[in-house]
Amino acid sequence: MTQRVLIVQHDHCSPPGAVAERFRERGYEETLFQIVPEADFENPGVEVEFPDVRGFDAIVVMGSYWSAWDDDLIGSWLRPEMEMLREADEAGVPVLGICFGGQLLARTHGGSVARAPEPEIGFVEVTSEREELAPGGRWFAWHYDRWQLPPQGVEFARNAMASQGFILRKNLAVQFHPELSSDVLTGWCDNGGREMLAGMGRSADDLIAQARDWDERGRERAHAVVDGFLVNVASQEARAS
Repeated sequence: MTQRVLIVQHDHCSPPGAVAERFRERGYEETLFQIVPEADFENPGVEVEFPDVRGFDAIVVMGSYWSAWDDDLIGSWLRPEMEMLREADEAGVPVLGICFGGQLLARTHGGSVARAPEPEIGFVEVTSEREELAPGGRWFAWHYDRWQLPPQGVEFARNAMASQGFILRKNLAVQFHPELSSDVLTGWCDNGGREMLAGMGRSADDLIAQARDWDERGRERAHAVVDGFLVNVASQEARAS
């Protein structure tokens, strides 16, 4: 029987890239669920009815242009999305959360999310104590916020800026962006990122050039994260109480 993965994409410019590719290579049927249509990008407080998590064997929650703490702006779908994640946890459906998705897992399960002292944007070094979950070393980051671990979350990756990875039952959260490619980064830069970088005195074109050099290696490392999730997290027998 074909296994199914639900990929929650919050906006039109944050595609799952090599993460979705690896699920397909491993035989999963992909359902892409985009929350905010491109036409509503400037007014993202849309109403959303999420799919029934029981129809899926795994869920991936992607990054987002917005913040996982901003109930005033996106609470119309942020709170229902957290309820979906609680339902997935109760049903034993494994969840991989990436950047915003990882922050939302933290908040859903009793942690919190807030502005970091400074943004972390670009290629960074991450230390991992669980290489089988997500290898340490070079990753791409783009975030202004960071999580505080949920009570039952076990951190396995970090750097000086933020916690970079935790596991909680069948939930795996990473703060960095394994899906990053030069095409993905170009999409971010074309939807506000170029101006954000310019405001910091940084060049979007230089960062995209770095990403282009990273594409092949980044794809391999994205696949390693998906493999680690499926083998070491999704395969857990039952939900721990």
